[in-house]
Formats: sequence, C-alpha cells, structure tokens
Amino acid sequence: MKKTLSVIIVLALMLTVLAGCGGDGEQKGVDTPIKIGVLVADVSGEEALGFRAYYENYIAKNYNVTFTYTEQLADAAAEKSAIEKFAAQGYDAILSFSSSDRATQLDTCAKNKLYYAVASGMLDDAQYEQYKQNEYFVGQIGPSMVGEYEAGLAMGKYYAGKGVKTVGIYGAFIPNPMHVYRAAGLLVGLGLTYGGASDMDAVVGQIFGDQGVDVSKIAGNVTVVGYLQGFGDTTFDELYAIVGQTPEAFLSVGMATTFFADALNGAGIQYADIDSFTSGNATNMSEGKLTYLAGKYSSSVGPIFAAVVNAVNGNLIRDAEGNALSLNQSYMVATDSDTFNEIYNGDKGDSPIYSKEVLNTVIGKDVTYSGFATLVASH
Repeated sequence: MKKTLSVIIVLALMLTVLAGCGGDGEQKGVDTPIKIGVLVADVSGEEALGFRAYYENYIAKNYNVTFTYTEQLADAAAEKSAIEKFAAQGYDAILSFSSSDRATQLDTCAKNKLYYAVASGMLDDAQYEQYKQNEYFVGQIGPSMVGEYEAGLAMGKYYAGKGVKTVGIYGAFIPNPMHVYRAAGLLVGLGLTYGGASDMDAVVGQIFGDQGVDVSKIAGNVTVVGYLQGFGDTTFDELYAIVGQTPEAFLSVGMATTFFADALNGAGIQYADIDSFTSGNATNMSEGKLTYLAGKYSSSVGPIFAAVVNAVNGNLIRDAEGNALSLNQSYMVATDSDTFNEIYNGDKGDSPIYSKEVLNTVIGKDVTYSGFATLVASH
C-alpha cells in the first residue's frame, strides 16, 4: 500500500510539473503570450493602415499576441537597429513591412534567434534561394514578382482597351522591386515598348538599370506625357506639370491614392492605383475619379501571422525539400463602386476574410505546407 501510494504521489507530481510546462494543448499566442515586432517603412499609406488595423484591432483581440510597431524606418541601418532592440526586449518574432535591406534583416534576426517573416512583398529570387532553408526564416506570403508584373499588365490592358491615348505615370518608389515589376507590366499592358523591348525580363532589367522610367525610351500608340516617382518637396510640382497637359488617365503603381487623390479628384482626371481596399479608396471611387484599383484586402496578412505562431510553437512550416513558405497571393480588382464595396465590406471589423476561425485551420502542430497553400489559393 505504501509503495503504491508513493508511486501515485510521484505520478501526480510529474503530471503537475508537465502541466506547468505546457502540455500538447498549450500554444504560445493562443494560451500564452507572444510578442511580435513589426518593421514599417510606411506609417500613413492606406494599405499600411489597413494592415495595422487588422493586426491590432482584430488579431490582437482574438489571439494572445502583442504587436509593437516601429516608427517609419528610412534605411537598412534603422531596420537593423529596430530588430536588435526587439531582441533585447525578449520578442519572439519579426514581421517586416519594410524593404530597404531584407537580407540584413534576416541575418540580424538569425543572429538574435528571432523568427522572421515578410509580411508584405517578397524577397527577390536570389535572396529567397539564399535564405529558404534558414532556420529562422518563416517565409513570405504575398504577390510574387511575376504577380506584381501581372498586376501592372492588367491595369495597362484595361486602359488600352478603353482607348486611352495619353497618360501620366507614377512609379512610386522605384527601385523597390515590386514597383519596378508593376511599372514594367503597366508599360507592356498599354502596348508600349521600353528601349525596344516588350518582354518582362528585358523591361524590368532596363528600369532597374535606369532607376526609374525614362520617357524617351517609350514607344507606341499611347503617349506618356509625364513620369514621376518618389515623394518629396518637388513632387507636387511634377504632378501639376503632368496634370497641366490634361492626360486622359493618371496611372500609378502604388500610393497615388495616399498622396495625390485630392489633387487628381480636383483636376477631374481619372486615375488608377495598386493599393488596397480601404474606406478612403471607397470614397475616391464613389465620389472621386479613381476608376481602377488593384488591391490587397487588409486581412491578406493573416496567413503569415499564422505561420509565425506555428514557428514560435516549434512547427516551422517547410515544403518537401525543407524550404520556407513562399506562396503567391493575387490582387483583387475593382473598376466600379459596387465591386469595390463588395470586396471592402467583406473584409473589415469583426468579419475579416481571414477570420480567427479560418486562421485556426492552419495553426497547430500538425499543420503542413500544403495546408497553407490550399488556404491561400482558396482566398
């Protein structure tokens, strides 16, 4: 009896210790808290604000997670410094919306044993090859570079199909790769050649080399009356110089709705953007001159959050070759208010497309790469 009682007591103590350590049913981010540092280069754009609202107002309320956002990061040194501060404060992972130097971001995270995921955009092919089996690289879920090119291509084809013959172009923040690929697609979609080329690789290569779009190298039946990129003290002067030539459309590969919506609405010039489905853009389309929007919905950053939760809990998602997540997300397109509102109203507040119920299907110790691929492809 004494021996049996002793065994029972020992077993009970063991179970108590195991329970205190967290059994199979306990997950960080669900049952216990995790802390995620978020690197941001854009703190005011429509898309950036939509992503942040989803993380802070929905995900943080439905999971045991704290998101801490940086101030606007201007360069690689600021990105590295921010990661090191998060590491010193005991954070579990980094989500990056900043792209000055993602290779340095990854190296810094690995050195400090922080999981790292690209939350918007993607590594270029060479970088992905270099880091795809890094033990701290969770992965990337978003439009691939080909997907970015196709987004610009579709925009250009839409306006070419409308018979537009004069346009202004905003290259946003070239040489950011996503903006380069979008700009290349836009030119080709309009039926134009650039430096005599009309295939993706050749046009992309030239734009990278030129660090922008050289209007003198454009040829075709659509006239580009002016081109600008970046944002600074003289940007509006450049914009008004284009507006003064009354192009039939102003086509942007990103952030025109953030910077130029009021000016373009006031000038009565129709415009297009690759941005996001937000309340501001709903107004621009219903009451202003926004006539084409290719965008990501705010909760599109949900799956990469789920992948980070899995990594922190010991299930680093990998494909059959041991490579990190890399899944393409397509853009959704609206050319009228009804379509825009259908997309926008289906993904906001407490009813996002990537709801807790949906994300929970890919959070857990048995979740696989194919599970993520299926989820992303179906939304």
